[in-house]
Amino acid sequence: MKWIRTPLIAAALLAGLSSLSFAQMGPGTGGPGHEHTGKMHERMAQRHTQHLAELKTQLKLDATQESAWTTFSQSMQPPSTLPVRPDLAAMEKLSTPDRLDLMQKHRAQMDGHMQKHVDATKTFYAVLNTEQKKVFDTEMAKFMARGHKEHRHPH
Repeated sequence: MKWIRTPLIAAALLAGLSSLSFAQMGPGTGGPGHEHTGKMHERMAQRHTQHLAELKTQLKLDATQESAWTTFSQSMQPPSTLPVRPDLAAMEKLSTPDRLDLMQKHRAQMDGHMQKHVDATKTFYAVLNTEQKKVFDTEMAKFMARGHKEHRHPH
């Protein structure tokens, strides 16, 4: 069993390091594909806004649920500032432990953003009636499946 664990840990470590270096071509880097990435993010934001509007219509919220919806929908917006990843040249100057620490710090920041989404969703879900919960569950499952496909295959 031990012989399986070591290669798996090494593979996970390499995958993490690779994903960090590939992320250098994200928005704002000015690298190849910058214009395409910016347009893709714009399209994704438009689809996200449209999805939220459709979800709200399907849920048929009453006046007592509006404030919870507002809090939920605002929490679903991407943060105005995402944790900044250092450029590839800066990463190459770091030792492996320092790179790992930086990756862990970035992950903690992203987890903090995710926790805000989770908390807002649970709070909103609690004010829905049984029928609305069914609609919400169905629509969010579709949305998450689409998002997973788009994340893995953005082209």
